[in-house]
Amino acid sequence: METEIKPLDLTSEVTKVLRTEVLVIGGGPAGSAAGFWLAKHGHDVTIVERKKFPREKTCGDGLTPRAVKELGDMGLSTQLERFHRYEGLRATAHGKELELQWPTHPIYPRYGYVVRRRELDMMVARNAQNAGAKLLEEHEAVAPIMEKGCVRGAMITNKANNTTVALHADYVIIADGANSRFGRSMGTSRERAWPYGTAIRTYWQSPRHQEPWIESALDVKDRNGKSMPGYGWIFPVGDGTINIGVGLLSTFKNFKDVNTSNLLDSYAHMVADRWEIDPTKPECKATSGKIPMGGSVGPKVGPTHIVIGDAAGSVNPFNGEGIDYAYETAHMAADVIHDALTSGDAMALKRYEQLVEDEYGQYFKVARLFARIIGRPALMRELSRVGIHSRTLMEWVLRIMANLLRPDEVGPAEAAYKAAAAIVRLYPNA
Repeated sequence: METEIKPLDLTSEVTKVLRTEVLVIGGGPAGSAAGFWLAKHGHDVTIVERKKFPREKTCGDGLTPRAVKELGDMGLSTQLERFHRYEGLRATAHGKELELQWPTHPIYPRYGYVVRRRELDMMVARNAQNAGAKLLEEHEAVAPIMEKGCVRGAMITNKANNTTVALHADYVIIADGANSRFGRSMGTSRERAWPYGTAIRTYWQSPRHQEPWIESALDVKDRNGKSMPGYGWIFPVGDGTINIGVGLLSTFKNFKDVNTSNLLDSYAHMVADRWEIDPTKPECKATSGKIPMGGSVGPKVGPTHIVIGDAAGSVNPFNGEGIDYAYETAHMAADVIHDALTSGDAMALKRYEQLVEDEYGQYFKVARLFARIIGRPALMRELSRVGIHSRTLMEWVLRIMANLLRPDEVGPAEAAYKAAAAIVRLYPNA
């Protein structure tokens, strides 16, 4: 069990006392993006990352059009082009498959990329450094520095030599991921009644590593053909390997009794012939993680701090995607803190929570309701059976689930979403 983080006072022996305008805790997608935008605004920003880049993270490695757009805004379009580009989603269920290109949208591109997280996160972190952010790798924020009830920095331990510094800051951004120990120390908690997910993945060698589609299986079965809870994915990485994983929602019956390692093994055997892999010889040991979803973690704002990305539960319950929302919430937080620093008014931070609510509140609510519905295996089987036989229906579903609804026109997908939103408004606690 992890040790609880408790605030420390400055009577503790420290090596030195340092200062920065903004301290970002966590150098993953959210933290590095926030550091980039704050540095671009001209602020003194320090990112603290517990591990050394490159490092592994449990992820499907797929970048959606929303994520590609944010990375482009950070000036990384050219660097992305060296990775594997894909055109859309191949949905499989009940012996059938549909290849669905990403939908048209006035803001987002019609393609994505598959990039291993060890490469993606290092690329974004180095980009933040190039913009002027300081990055402390192998440093851990072990406790908040509190002044009059507000966080004003953190005690930072250098894991290489076990020295500690007091790093003071005007504002703190908490971006330390799904487990968010620092966030918990500041009072964040997950809404226990809301769905969450778990995922496990690893890599296999495959001659089909350059497929132009990522694949999602809506009917995962064990080796005996029995339906299993959850969904499977296959993301061609373009480097000789494919990323194979399975995800599971907490709304599934007996969720906690499911052995995800066995589920992944069953899925790998299920797709072995088609993807030409040896299911008994993965490239590396599988890694897994728990995923808070649907904005389920709060509060997201304090007098001098903001919580972003996975640490705030900013993950889409429709598909488990979190990288795009990490980049987007980071951008919002950086803009809000920039306003606070330039105006000298910390009250500007309150705008962040409203920005997040305006952008994701209703959408996440619809997605949480969807997660509850598909937690019934019989219903999920019927929905997937109907969907896989209708390209038009699945194209609507893809637009909704990827959060690529058009703001400039109301098509069938937008109309269906509005109807669902009207329903969830009747359930304030959904």
